[in-house]
Amino acid sequence: MIRLLAALGQRAQSALARLGRLHLFLLGLLPALPGGLLRPRLVVDQLFHIGVLSMQIILVSGAFVGLVLGLQGYNILITYGSAESLGVVVALSLVRELGPVITALLFAGRAGSAITAEIGLMKSTEQLAGMEMMAVDPMKRVIAPRFIAGFMAMPLLAALFSAVGVLGGFFIGVGTLGVDAGAYWSQIESGVDFYDDIVNGVIKSLVFGAVAIWIAVFEGLDCVPTAEGVSRATTRTVVNTSLAVLGLDFIMTALMFNI
Repeated sequence: MIRLLAALGQRAQSALARLGRLHLFLLGLLPALPGGLLRPRLVVDQLFHIGVLSMQIILVSGAFVGLVLGLQGYNILITYGSAESLGVVVALSLVRELGPVITALLFAGRAGSAITAEIGLMKSTEQLAGMEMMAVDPMKRVIAPRFIAGFMAMPLLAALFSAVGVLGGFFIGVGTLGVDAGAYWSQIESGVDFYDDIVNGVIKSLVFGAVAIWIAVFEGLDCVPTAEGVSRATTRTVVNTSLAVLGLDFIMTALMFNI
């Protein structure tokens, strides 16, 4: 029993120490962000790798989520004679919740893990140490451009996810299930509020993007510089980002709806 308590205490102490290093890392990163903005070519290059190369999985996932929402929503609404409300159900589900959350989870699995692995390999091959020897700040050269690009890419990817999902719901609802096209779009126009729905969804995606890229770059910089250490860091990136996004989604939803 004593050994179990000691092991639990050691794990808790290790988790708190990592949490402290995570926030200290953020304090060191924030002053370096203006330096990253002074390197627009690096930011644009990272936007391509983080955002453009993630579009395939985002668009495909958004389309299938929209198709599933259309099927499930129609089967529920037809029971109550409200099939024409399918558009607003699909749109609100995507804009408020599924768009930002699923995009963040996909971002962690595709872009976040890649960033962690890339920075971890740069650390293990002593590229970061070489930069410091040449008086180049890795925070401004490597970390800041990736953080800025990830922060910018997330809301754009979430918007694409939601837009494609709405089109997927339209395809299955109007093209297959017989919902009136005019009713589908008019319900979206009247039921989706710009500030309460769209702006709140954008705020969520910005927060999720900042948290996801923050965890990704930290895990890469904090990993043990071995093949096994990099592998564990990429796993921690996906797991920790997913848990953080789901927890923050609950907190932000409660705050936005004044619960």
